[in-house]
Amino acid sequence: MLKYDNNKNMLKSLFRRKPIQSIVSSEFHPDHLKRTLNAFDLTIFGIGGIIGVGIFVITGVAAAKFAGPGVILSFVIAMMACIFAALCYAEFASLLPMAGSAYNYSYATLGEFIAWIIGWDLVLEYVVGSIAVAIGWSGYLVNILDVLGLHLPIWCSAAPGTVPGAIINLPAALIVLFLTVLLVIGIKESARFTAGMVFVKLAAVFIFIAVGFSKVETSNWTPFMPFGFMGVLNGAAIVFFAYIGFDAVSTVAEETKNPQRDLPIGIIASLLICTVLYIVVSAILTGVVSYTELNNPAPIAYALTHLGFHWGSALVSVGAVTGLTSVLIVLLMGQPRIFFSMSRDGLLWPWASRIHPKFKTPYRTQILTGCVVALFAAFIDIGTAAELTSIGTLFAFALVCGGIIVLRYKEPHLKRAFRCPFVPLVPLLGIFFCLFLMVRLPGITWVRFISWMVIGLVIYFGYSRKHSKLNGQI
Repeated sequence: MLKYDNNKNMLKSLFRRKPIQSIVSSEFHPDHLKRTLNAFDLTIFGIGGIIGVGIFVITGVAAAKFAGPGVILSFVIAMMACIFAALCYAEFASLLPMAGSAYNYSYATLGEFIAWIIGWDLVLEYVVGSIAVAIGWSGYLVNILDVLGLHLPIWCSAAPGTVPGAIINLPAALIVLFLTVLLVIGIKESARFTAGMVFVKLAAVFIFIAVGFSKVETSNWTPFMPFGFMGVLNGAAIVFFAYIGFDAVSTVAEETKNPQRDLPIGIIASLLICTVLYIVVSAILTGVVSYTELNNPAPIAYALTHLGFHWGSALVSVGAVTGLTSVLIVLLMGQPRIFFSMSRDGLLWPWASRIHPKFKTPYRTQILTGCVVALFAAFIDIGTAAELTSIGTLFAFALVCGGIIVLRYKEPHLKRAFRCPFVPLVPLLGIFFCLFLMVRLPGITWVRFISWMVIGLVIYFGYSRKHSKLNGQI
């Protein structure tokens, strides 16, 4: 009987939740941040988070290795998974107008154990996403230098195994270390700065569209699906990486004037706008260059160079480097703050939530994150990083969709300014599409993902469950 009671208590402890009413009301003190953002600001912020390494890098990789010109359909399929997840995110964001994330949403609905899993998963997403962005940044920087007649040696400008003679991707490692130093000191970002970065990135995209539109050779679209429809599905799992960022809108909830109304608008509008851009860019990219030539860390710049538009290649590369820098800053900022939040809840060691006495930043986890990202960015290829980021994000989105179903059942009377339509159908479709795309990822990606999650489980049962701030509340 005693053993049964102990097992019952342990099971209850795994699913203890933060009281959602305390989250909605006073626990996070939402009035401590200045509310200045509107729906337009949030849409711009969302576009700023989405437009990055996906459109400038992953489009080429997915076309060359998985889908061919059918990558156009890959973007549509990936968007379907995203739109269902976005509707679920929109309900959570309007319900919990705080500086939240999938980690906090899960803690309030699915319990501590699932929150730990999703928090640990988000750490993987941010770290590997930073690695992928850094590698893409390096590719476009090398292109700019080539246009200027400054050729970096092969040995220090690419990861081993990507091109003959490559030893280390030094630019990727150096940009990460440089930004880590800045982030430890502290960087204040504003909506105006974000809007400026979005303008630069969109200008680069529209330059490519304007130059490449008239140069499309329809023969390059044949065969349209050289790897078959299964290749298109595999490509959808890879290009899903390109949509990562719309969920970042929820992190500025406490600085939004009317979060219940504006957050859903910002999330969904930014997703739809970026989907249209992705489809147009992928169609032009595979139309001006054969898909077989696009396994390149800077495919858009490569395509313009191939057409003889060296000036266009240089301008696009400048826009890509600028845009990817802002994305890299956001990703490198995000991971230490996930660690910070988990540590504050007692799920990670206290040192992870300590801030710098002068700069008031989580400097220890920031430095740790920067060193890990720099190391891996120097030695792995863009495809590996993209696959790992995609599987982590798909898993997080599936859990958010599941959280909506649970919350509708457990807290049916909570005021919801935005309600995800057709529950449970929409969340179930979101879960289905996310899990389906996860299955399409390579087996080695699953091995790496499961290994990471096993490490997380060891930490949770060895440390986190015993030190949780919710101990005694079971």
